[in-house]
Amino acid sequence: MSLEADGGPDDRLTPVLRPVRAGNGFEEALEQILQVVRLGLVPGGERLPAERELAERLGISRVTLREVLKVLQDQGLVESRRGRYGGTFVLPRTDAGGEDELRRRIAEVDIEDVLRFREVLEVGAAGLCATHGLSAEQAVRLRDALAATQDAPLSEYRRLDTLLHLTLAELCGSPTLTAQYAAVRASVSDLLDCIPLLVRNLEHSQRQHTALVEAVLDGDADGAREMMREHCAGTAALLRGFLA
Repeated sequence: MSLEADGGPDDRLTPVLRPVRAGNGFEEALEQILQVVRLGLVPGGERLPAERELAERLGISRVTLREVLKVLQDQGLVESRRGRYGGTFVLPRTDAGGEDELRRRIAEVDIEDVLRFREVLEVGAAGLCATHGLSAEQAVRLRDALAATQDAPLSEYRRLDTLLHLTLAELCGSPTLTAQYAAVRASVSDLLDCIPLLVRNLEHSQRQHTALVEAVLDGDADGAREMMREHCAGTAALLRGFLA
């Protein structure tokens, strides 16, 4: 039975589906559809709304929506069927060992606390670096850390991404902030290890990294803070979607 046949797509999905913000369209759309699936708003065996309807409700292109649905299919959460009665169908949930392991690892982690503290520290560090400026040597360190992430193979990306963020925290000039960030980043890394590496998200993150570093080096504190806030929000959307 499809969701449309039920006569209640608005009643079921309106609390979750809403237009996404332009800055993190892919990540926020993925978060929302993951919530639809994980909350059981579309039960296993039923069909998601048509692509055109989903794209309109989320305020994204159908190309972006298809990338989101491809991620869900790769994760074994939905399947695509062709033909007159085709569409994207939610697969029944199974209590797989991977799911058990994921839940075990995050059971004692307050995800919202980690994400909010991380945002406060990272936004603050970015603003401080831009406000007070970096020496020539520090600027080289930051550029080198950015370049390392751009050239990283997938297997090394998260480690080098962590080093970039730690470098920015260290360069802000507050050893206390740096130490606190190192601790919270460890928790963030544990959470990230529980979700898949998504190439579309990594490409998006790299554009944000580049804009962030440029803002810091230009002394644009407001721009650096806003870009870091947007970057943290994208990661948070993915983590909430997969883990919350």
